[in-house]
Amino acid sequence: MMLVGPSAPDGTSAKTVEAVRDIVPNRAMTWNICNPCDTGNAGRAAEIAAYAPQVVGLQEACVRDVEQIRQYLENLYGLVYRVEYGSVLRSWGRCGGAPWRPGGFGQAILSAAPMTDRVLVEYPDGGSEDRGYMAVTTEVGGRPVRVYNTHLAERRQEDVRARQIGVLSAEVGRNDRAIVLGDFNAVPYAPELTRMWTVAADADPQCRPAASGVCETTTDWQSKFDYVFLRGIAPLGHRVPPTPYSDHDPLYTDLKTT
Repeated sequence: MMLVGPSAPDGTSAKTVEAVRDIVPNRAMTWNICNPCDTGNAGRAAEIAAYAPQVVGLQEACVRDVEQIRQYLENLYGLVYRVEYGSVLRSWGRCGGAPWRPGGFGQAILSAAPMTDRVLVEYPDGGSEDRGYMAVTTEVGGRPVRVYNTHLAERRQEDVRARQIGVLSAEVGRNDRAIVLGDFNAVPYAPELTRMWTVAADADPQCRPAASGVCETTTDWQSKFDYVFLRGIAPLGHRVPPTPYSDHDPLYTDLKTT
């Protein structure tokens, strides 16, 4: 067992996690890590280490925070991740840094395997804040797959999200195999998600685009906003473990990749 507590460099509250021995090769995870939030990066790293996914999509991610999370993952847990960034803002208020060199803010993808063909696309209309998606090609379960990570416009901006989904779903639909991670800021039966459902399925087979679907909530306000959408890949199981480190819970799924 490993203990992360007040002795951690950022003073994270104590949390005990089971030490993992290796990264789970067929596991994908999405997590909005919340920014700004009064949360330490050692705690965020402990959360990721507890499930050790092969690939992790982070939203509301500052470059400085992600670098520190990676250091904790390697130094405390022996988990080595590569990183690609999809920053859409330079934000001193969110990410700190010198006033003339604010930190990057947006998405990030961590992967235990190498990543290639990174793209970053900002949506033509971000709504109240710039938004976009990033994509990389990497291996999950030993097979190549295109992985997307996005954060859609904030709540009460349904029309904006619908246009963003149009951009994202058109790109996802070009792939035989894809994993789409992200905070969509919309419940599964929201009309603006319709085009996403036409090109991919939720990792939870019980969650469908109808109010009668049984979808596990992922936020502190008891809504499902976070998704692992799959195209050409079957799920084996998923979990939404509660966390004290964000107002969104991490969502991970194990995948059938053969």
